[in-house]
Amino acid sequence: MPAPRLLLVEDDTSLAELLQYRFEAEGYDVVATPDGDEALLLATEQAPDLVILDWMVEGTSGIEICRRLRRDKETAHVPIVMLTARGNEDDRIRGLETGADDYVTKPFSPRELIARVGAVLRRVRPALAGEMLEVGDIKLDATSHRVTRRGQSLQLGPTEFRLLKFFMEHPGRVFSRGQLLDAVWGNGSDIELRTVDVHIRRLRKALTVESNKDPVRTVRSAGYAFEAV
Repeated sequence: MPAPRLLLVEDDTSLAELLQYRFEAEGYDVVATPDGDEALLLATEQAPDLVILDWMVEGTSGIEICRRLRRDKETAHVPIVMLTARGNEDDRIRGLETGADDYVTKPFSPRELIARVGAVLRRVRPALAGEMLEVGDIKLDATSHRVTRRGQSLQLGPTEFRLLKFFMEHPGRVFSRGQLLDAVWGNGSDIELRTVDVHIRRLRKALTVESNKDPVRTVRSAGYAFEAV
């Protein structure tokens, strides 16, 4: 299994060196930069498995980097853990609403950050390794192409399987119809956006047999999210 590739964006030299050393000791492949503009170039050249992003860095700010990564189709689904000295609730909410997956306030221990990064990556790495995905009571085996819920085998069409797999790789994240179209059908697809709704309905029907709760949440004017229920 290849080592997870981390993009570390931190302009505090001492902290950056410490974090790079600690993460590499844990088996991560770390690419570090203190500059926001360079971070965007690095992420575009080769999408990392996760970005550790300081709010205040040289060049483009961390919050703007986060916003741009989320807008770019190639990096829209890369997990982002934001580091910041801003500890008040409004700043945390702003960071999360911009697209950060987690938020760590300085000062923090490297052990805490490593644990948080590991927790975020556990949602993504199983798909990269072809292993079992599990969210709530739903299990998806990408190798055998099987889906079960509470031990009961579910019958999904090929498109619904790909849609479910994508959702389970990113639990809790809200995706627009356009993002789902690109991720499941491929960039440049001429499929209409309303087709996504059709397959969402089919997926819901397959998952909610025997009165099981619907794990697909509709977010008005935004799209859909998949959550453990």
